[in-house]
Amino acid sequence: MAPSHVLKCCQKVLAWVPVVFIALVVAWSYYAYVVELCVCEAWNQTLQLKEGYKAVIISSTAEKAVYLVIFHLLFFMFIWSYWKTIFTPPASPSKEFCLSKADKEQYEKEERPEYQQEILRRAAKDLPIYTTTASRAIRYCDRCQLIKPDRCHHCSACDICVLKMDHHCPWVNNCVGFSNYKFFLLFLMYSLLYCLFVAATVLQYFIKFWTNELPDTHAKFHVLFLFFVAAMFFISILSLFSYHCWLVGKNRSTIETFRAPMFRNGPDKNGFSLGCSKNLREVFGDEKKYWLIPVFTSLGDGCNFPTRLVIMDPEQLAVSSQNEPAKRFLQRILCLNIT
Repeated sequence: MAPSHVLKCCQKVLAWVPVVFIALVVAWSYYAYVVELCVCEAWNQTLQLKEGYKAVIISSTAEKAVYLVIFHLLFFMFIWSYWKTIFTPPASPSKEFCLSKADKEQYEKEERPEYQQEILRRAAKDLPIYTTTASRAIRYCDRCQLIKPDRCHHCSACDICVLKMDHHCPWVNNCVGFSNYKFFLLFLMYSLLYCLFVAATVLQYFIKFWTNELPDTHAKFHVLFLFFVAAMFFISILSLFSYHCWLVGKNRSTIETFRAPMFRNGPDKNGFSLGCSKNLREVFGDEKKYWLIPVFTSLGDGCNFPTRLVIMDPEQLAVSSQNEPAKRFLQRILCLNIT
């Protein structure tokens, strides 16, 4: 028991290593850009001008001011969205998806799978569930002992069921799902802009480094590594951000891309797609003024998601078709009353 507990503690500590690595890289980039390239270099240029030398790195004060304002704006939004992605707890299913005490005891006593499924079907008849397993069974988590809502999956790293789970990201040491998917997208976007801005503004001095036009100071080596690190992260983040933008447009999760959700009339990767505009609002909300701010504005509760009419289950279609004559009769009565 004790070795297992120690192992879990070690795993939890090691899980923070990627986050600490990113934090150190970001802290160094802040020091290299603000302190070495702008602040200290400005002091060096003042000394050089007094001694009769010509300043080379960021000689314009206005240019430095613009660089520092934009840099700090992107830096703040990047840190804010990264913090929210890391420390927002993954959302779990509500209590209504848990079996009652009687159903749980009956389920655990029953050894035959078909009878277990009968218990689950009875418990799930009033729940907003439209997806099943590949064998058309009710999706049940034995670990958490609950019926899984649509798009919910169990994360082995977090050891909980996560609503609209996308993936477990080691770089944030957290599950990316319904509660923090918007924050994750903003984190990717602002980190992309941050790297692009740093690489673009340092490029001209990076070129001067290779042509030996930079003064022999500490800043020249920071310029070299700043450009390489920013360009490297920009390329890697660009592909990931583009992929998730495509997922948002399709209203899919990473899991659903590789394993299509199974509805009652078959698997459908686009089962939750409502059109690009509505799909975007599902993640970012209805109010556009909050879209670029890392505050939670996603629509819904994470347990119930609207689906396309084409994948409406047969029982709902039958009910709607039975009600159609009644609707037409009411419409005729209304028309007669109006006339």
